[in-house]
Amino acid sequence: MEKRLSRRSLLLGGAALFGAGMLSGLPGVRPGGMSRAFAAAARPDYIIRANTNENPYGPSEVALRAIDAALVDTNKYGGITNELKAQLAEIEQIPVDHIMVGTGSGEILNIGGLIANQGSGSIVVPDPTFDTLPRYAERQGVEVIRVPVNARMDIDLGAIASAIKPDTRMVYLCNPNNPIPAIIEKNALRDFVLEVARDRLVFIDEAYYEYVDNPDYSSMLQLVRDGHRNIIISRTASKIHGIAGLRIGFGYSHPDTIKTMEELQTGSLNILGQHAALASYRDQDFQAFSKAKNRESLAIVETMLAARGIPHIKSNTNFSFFKTGRDISEVSALMREQGILIGRPFPPFRDWARVSMQKPEDMAYFVTVYNEFFG
Repeated sequence: MEKRLSRRSLLLGGAALFGAGMLSGLPGVRPGGMSRAFAAAARPDYIIRANTNENPYGPSEVALRAIDAALVDTNKYGGITNELKAQLAEIEQIPVDHIMVGTGSGEILNIGGLIANQGSGSIVVPDPTFDTLPRYAERQGVEVIRVPVNARMDIDLGAIASAIKPDTRMVYLCNPNNPIPAIIEKNALRDFVLEVARDRLVFIDEAYYEYVDNPDYSSMLQLVRDGHRNIIISRTASKIHGIAGLRIGFGYSHPDTIKTMEELQTGSLNILGQHAALASYRDQDFQAFSKAKNRESLAIVETMLAARGIPHIKSNTNFSFFKTGRDISEVSALMREQGILIGRPFPPFRDWARVSMQKPEDMAYFVTVYNEFFG
């Protein structure tokens, strides 16, 4: 009888052939290809998406039930935006008119780019950082002043302040940053924002704030609660809530700024996404579970990095950033052959890798692969 091979067997066999052949010629790869121990290592029967900073566990069961119950309403326009805003207002202890809901935080960021283009001027941003807002602004003709991170790869507030010109309309900060998972110390950030926001907008992207477990970190939402007019905070349901595909994000700011932002909206909210977000924000257990699993995965990766003395940034997010010592395109191609996708190049750090945390068992496999080929 003909022997039948499962997809898993084919994947493992392909890995062995690849390791025995092509890998032996790559710099940094051990002579002779893969070790016997690695050849027997368990490889998942799926691609590990360690490249997009997704929550591998989401949506929660509570959110899935909410989506199922809302399917009957997908023939209708509108949704439950007011109810969702009311829930967020209760959670954050902020008036409803300080909140907008967008099609993912991407829309909020794009609106920030549009606001920056209302009149001639420039925006100042750290580099590297999450590039949606500055890229969108640049396409609208805005001058984008990019300020390199310092030698520790921290956002350099002093250098950013020095880069501000008389025509600068906005300063954009991602905190924690991305692709570098570092934070800005809370007191220094608060002082900076209060000073800069006297004369121009400060936009702070807090997409990863739920993952932070660091006493030196604080959200700047309190400044919005206090009534400061020139501060915008963006957040998302795409990360810890695990509904990236349903595109729900949030902006927090002074009511006058929120009104301007809502007038610039171009998207139409997804009714399923609204129901999923409302349910997920009420599901504290799932958020705690996701954060705990993320810590487990980070511990697996960061323990390996520390043990081998690999330079890395202690993560405050759901991804790691570490030095590979070789061009990331080469590392990425090798990892892809082993069923692992990792982040794209982030110039000027072309020999650093951004690796999103997936399930602990996935990251254990990642460590096995990395140790085998770059040990």
